[in-house]
Amino acid sequence: MNTLPLFTPAHIGKVALKNRLVVAPMTRVTASEEGIASDRMKAYYADFARGGFGLVISEGIYIDRAWSQTYAFQAGLTSAEQVAGWRKITDAVHQHNGHIFAQIQHSGALSQGNHFLAGTVAPSAVRPVGKQMTFYRGEGQYPIPRELSESEIQDIISSFGDAASYAVFDAGFDGVEIHGANGYLLDQFFTDYTNLRTDHWGGDIASRLQLSLNVIRAVRQRVGQAIPVGIRISQGKVNDFFHKWANGEEDARIVFTLLAGSGIDYLHLTEFEAWQPAFPDNPLSLVELARKYAPQLTIMANGSLHNESRAQQVMQMGADFIALGRGALANHDWPERVAAGKEIREFDSTLLGPIANIKDAELPA
Repeated sequence: MNTLPLFTPAHIGKVALKNRLVVAPMTRVTASEEGIASDRMKAYYADFARGGFGLVISEGIYIDRAWSQTYAFQAGLTSAEQVAGWRKITDAVHQHNGHIFAQIQHSGALSQGNHFLAGTVAPSAVRPVGKQMTFYRGEGQYPIPRELSESEIQDIISSFGDAASYAVFDAGFDGVEIHGANGYLLDQFFTDYTNLRTDHWGGDIASRLQLSLNVIRAVRQRVGQAIPVGIRISQGKVNDFFHKWANGEEDARIVFTLLAGSGIDYLHLTEFEAWQPAFPDNPLSLVELARKYAPQLTIMANGSLHNESRAQQVMQMGADFIALGRGALANHDWPERVAAGKEIREFDSTLLGPIANIKDAELPA
C-alpha cells in the first residue's frame, strides 16, 4: 500500500481502521419481504471488506414496525429473525478483517414500502415535493403525511435506541450511524419547509435539529461510550436535490457547533460533489465549513469522490474519511486497485436496470 493520506490508519472513536476509505450507505432493497437480510447481501458486504475498504456502512435499516420502513424489501432490525440475518453479514465482514457500522433510519413522509400500517407520518402534514421513485416501486405523488404527536415522537426516539442496541449487542455491528440526511424523517424535522411545528420541535434551525440531537443522546445511552456513533446529514434530498440551508454559513455555524457538542464520534456529510461551495455566495464547501466550526470533530465526506484526486482534494479541505458510493459499486476493490496504481472501473448506471432486476446489479470486484 502506498503512504498517501487515504491509506493511512485511523480511528473512529475506539475502532481502529486500516485506512480512511469507507463504503457509503446505499439502498439495495435485496432483503426478503419480511425484512430479513439475504445471502446475496452477505456476499455483497463481505466483498467490500475483501477489497480493502477500512469500513463499510450498511444500507439504511428500519427501526420499528410502525412507520419507519422506507422501501419494500428493505432490511430491518425489529425482530430476532432480522437480527440473525444481519449477524451473518457482520460475521462475514469480520472474517475479512473489515469493520461495519449499521445505518439506522426512519423514512417519515418518504415511505414507499411500509407494509405494517397504512399512511405515512412526518413533523407536519406537508406533502413531500417531487414524486415517488419508480425505481423503488413508487408511483405518483407522495401522500400527505399525518403529523406526529409528542408521544409518537418519543416512541421514535426510543426505537432508534432499541435498533442501535440490537445492531451492536446482538447483530455484531462495530458502530452506529444515524441517518439524519437525504429527506428522511430526521431531515424532515430539520428542514424549514417540511417542519411547520410551533412546539419545541419546530422553529429556527437549532430547534429543528433537536430531534436529531435527542436521537443521538438516546443511541449513546443505549450503546455506551465505547461504541462509535455518528450521524449523516445533507442539504439535498432524494426528492429535492438542490435544497440549501436558508441562512448559508450562519446556519452551518449553528448546526456544526451543536453537533460538535452532541457526543457523536463522527459527522458524515453528503453532497452531490463534496468539493463544491456549499452556498452560492460562499467559496467554502460543506466539509470546510464543518472543519471551521467543529475543528475537533471527525468528518467523513461523501459525494462523487470516486476519482482519487478528488478524494485527496477533499481530504485536504478537512475530511478525515472518504465514503464512496458509485465508485465502490463499480469497484468493490477500489482501495486495492488505487493503491496498486490500477485504473478504476467507471460506474455504469444502466447495469442497475429495472427494480425487478436490482438483485443482479452488484458489479464484480
